[in-house]
Amino acid sequence: MWKLKVLGPLEIRYDGRPCLLTAPKMREVFALLLLHPNETVSMSAIIREVWDENVPSSAVTTIQTYVYHLRKRLRQTAPHDDSCQLLTQHPGYTLRIPGASLDLTEFTQLVARGQTESEQGRYADAVEHLRQALRLWRGPALDDVSKGHPLETDVARLDEDRIRATELLVAAEMQLGRHREIVPQLQTLVSSYPWNEWFHEQLITALHRSSRRGDALRAYQNARRILDEELGLDPSPQLERLQLEVLAGSAG
Repeated sequence: MWKLKVLGPLEIRYDGRPCLLTAPKMREVFALLLLHPNETVSMSAIIREVWDENVPSSAVTTIQTYVYHLRKRLRQTAPHDDSCQLLTQHPGYTLRIPGASLDLTEFTQLVARGQTESEQGRYADAVEHLRQALRLWRGPALDDVSKGHPLETDVARLDEDRIRATELLVAAEMQLGRHREIVPQLQTLVSSYPWNEWFHEQLITALHRSSRRGDALRAYQNARRILDEELGLDPSPQLERLQLEVLAGSAG
């Protein structure tokens, strides 16, 4: 069975055996196709990925050569299994793969499930599935692949999806009253995403509800300093309300 991973370094395996793609441009083309599974990616998009605006006259022929070698490598890795196919379909190419083989597909399905469960008030189930989704990440998406503008755009979208899944997880944990338990994770998130005010808000709230008013006020001052020094912004009304709640001793 194929295992295709993009949520971290690019990894391509069949029944545990690696499918090695060593040429950087071939890896780049395959990665672009993997981020659009079972969809047709146009020749123009692939050319833009590989060369941006400095397109050589041999661009189409070169891409066709990359595709030829990709197909050959896939056949060599799984000679008796055609479930993963690179098809020529106007106006470009389609990478047809089983849905269960790609970690990105599994991530998307788990997040959607967790979001639905949260909306239904099933927070414990949501936490379980959102944690499963986030464990699929092994580092920055495709961090060992060269990227042109199309791939950079796709990877930025994946980063936002990861943050959104993390926000859903934190919100579900908070609904379950796990304020003390979630403080260390929120401290890490604030350090990793210092401009994300929502994470700051959740850290302040979790500390306050854990009877750590002093730490909650220090977390507010840290958020205010970051916004001022790095972005030249004042705290949001929500952050200011949180500060007042902490000062007043209200649990919010």
